[in-house]
Amino acid sequence: MDDSFDGAVLAESFRKAAELIANSEALVIAAGAGMIADSERPGFLTPQEIWKAYSERQSSRLQFSDIAGPAAFARDPYLAWGVYGQCLNLYREAQPHVEFALLRMVGARAKHGTFVYTSNVDGAFQKAGFAGNRVVECHGSIHYFQCTSNCIDGIWSADEFFPVVDVQQCRLISKVPLCPRCGAVARPNILMLNDWEWRSILPEMQEERLYDWVNEIERPTVIEIGADDAIPTVRNFAESLDGPIIRISPEISADYDSSIIKVQASALTGMQGISRVLLEEIWDGEIEV
Repeated sequence: MDDSFDGAVLAESFRKAAELIANSEALVIAAGAGMIADSERPGFLTPQEIWKAYSERQSSRLQFSDIAGPAAFARDPYLAWGVYGQCLNLYREAQPHVEFALLRMVGARAKHGTFVYTSNVDGAFQKAGFAGNRVVECHGSIHYFQCTSNCIDGIWSADEFFPVVDVQQCRLISKVPLCPRCGAVARPNILMLNDWEWRSILPEMQEERLYDWVNEIERPTVIEIGADDAIPTVRNFAESLDGPIIRISPEISADYDSSIIKVQASALTGMQGISRVLLEEIWDGEIEV
């Protein structure tokens, strides 16, 4: 397929997506891990990337799977928090990329507004200005703790935890966070590998609000962005709503449902293209976000 035809197909997908958004009374943004990869935020690293860099420096025999499960916090909490403490610091420092503002913009005119469903645990949507009561974090949030001994079912804020990490050794050198009730090591309230102890109280409350909202409206339009089949939580959710779907992803299989508007592009390129059509051809100039 030559470049001119590729460009024409992409432009047509931008137009179709923009027209659907313009005629939608409610939008759901379903965002997967690909949105982080597409953002290209300077210095922004995932836990996998932090561990990979450490392993290459230290020739560690441990695999990421050894550090990405709850057992790591019992085995070596300073090493586990060396990884997740770095993540927490980076997530706090990172500024949301422009596609977050574009998503806010396209949802601003929807009669019933926008709801976000994301598998990302970094809190970027809230930082970008999306209302906290309109965000579902289906894999939890790194900005909350839970007890590793499960002495309580609840979770608590990590706002008072400021990890100091030896980046070269990937070890926490400040105090390990502890459960205020029993004194056991605290861990991030996020879904990890082989994690049967994750406390899902946060997404459960968030999902209750989401479905109360969905039940009051008719078939919201879903903008699925950065999701894939490898970890299908977000994609399965998007398809479960039984509404029209705009799927933005660099890799899209040809065998997907033909009713889905497929935008084969990164999160940033896709949202820039759709927003340009909305602003230049459908809406009258820019709007505040």
